[in-house]
Amino acid sequence: MMSLLPTLSPIESRILGTLVEKQRTVPDTYPLSLNALVAGCNQKTSRSPVMEISEAEALAAVDRLKEHQLVHEVSGSRVVRFAHNLEKQFGIPTQASALLTVLLLRGPQTAGELRLNCERLHKFADISSVEAFLDELACRPEGEMLVIELPRLPGARENRWMHLLGGEPLIDAPAHAAPVGSSGAVIEALTERVATLEAELAALRSRFEAFVAEIGG
Repeated sequence: MMSLLPTLSPIESRILGTLVEKQRTVPDTYPLSLNALVAGCNQKTSRSPVMEISEAEALAAVDRLKEHQLVHEVSGSRVVRFAHNLEKQFGIPTQASALLTVLLLRGPQTAGELRLNCERLHKFADISSVEAFLDELACRPEGEMLVIELPRLPGARENRWMHLLGGEPLIDAPAHAAPVGSSGAVIEALTERVATLEAELAALRSRFEAFVAEIGG
């Protein structure tokens, strides 16, 4: 098992996620040839962000994933095929790897979104089971944490989760965000904004009236 968590590029994350996904959804074509791998990475659905990866970029990314022992080549066919080592390298069960795969392919998700988007990879009985596996991925006594729960966005009902294979997330609080439950601060900020807009509107009206008077004169 790896002692240090690798920092993967967006393309490397996409390739790793695609390999796990295709193993679960189209096992007859797995391991994947280079063409199938590139096509899977460039799918326009279930992928965020949308990418257009070339074969050369895919091969370079696969080589880096091999260094981390997350991908290996499979011999015995006319073309080179690739398979992942995600569960083995991180010592995680298939349920956890399904969650991690969706995060790799779709970006930050709530527990509810993960349960829905994981259906093709693994069917979770309820959201509590999703949250249990997320907690295990976030608190791993044997290694680095693989996911993190992000601070809740203003107005959001659920926290989102993201994977940490791309490095530590840059979390910036919104410039005008008020603490959760601080409705008074929100109202005050909105009142100030309305007053500012009214003043700007009055100034524009005054300039327009002056312009009309000048033309009429």
